[in-house]
Amino acid sequence: MRALPFAAATLAAAFLLTGCSDDDGGKDTGASAAAKSGGACAIGEMGVRVGPANAAPAAGDTGNVPVTITNKSGAKCTLDGLPGVGLAAGGTTAKVESDPAATARKTSLAKDASISFTITYVRGEKGGDRSLAVTSADFTLPGSTKTHAFKWSYGDVALKKDGQTPDATVSGFQESSD
Repeated sequence: MRALPFAAATLAAAFLLTGCSDDDGGKDTGASAAAKSGGACAIGEMGVRVGPANAAPAAGDTGNVPVTITNKSGAKCTLDGLPGVGLAAGGTTAKVESDPAATARKTSLAKDASISFTITYVRGEKGGDRSLAVTSADFTLPGSTKTHAFKWSYGDVALKKDGQTPDATVSGFQESSD
């Protein structure tokens, strides 16, 4: 009996979404030319919120750091691909690999809408030779080279067996309710 109400709710949501419009009533919102044409989302036109995280409490534990971006450009923009993430420690930056389950897809982000991705990492032993003493992280959006940096306060990150690659992944973009 649960399948019928769920199916009805899903159908109602689909109808509701198809009734949405990007029409701004012909007003000039002052958005960039790229955003007005549905171009790539730019970090400078996004609001960024990092966390709240469920930090890994001890070495060997897994933690998740969500990053939510909100389109503040005044018009729809597009994300076509996956976010790029780097972890900085001791003057060098190590690239975080995409989660193997992450799918690069084209997503339109409406004005004032939010979307998120998650950095998942394994906590390393503080000061250990198989750990990266991360002090900050940064990310780029697909189609952009501009980065947004933030302080990393979630502990050292373990290194994979090669001793250089962080034991961390970044997810694809996920719809956000914020």
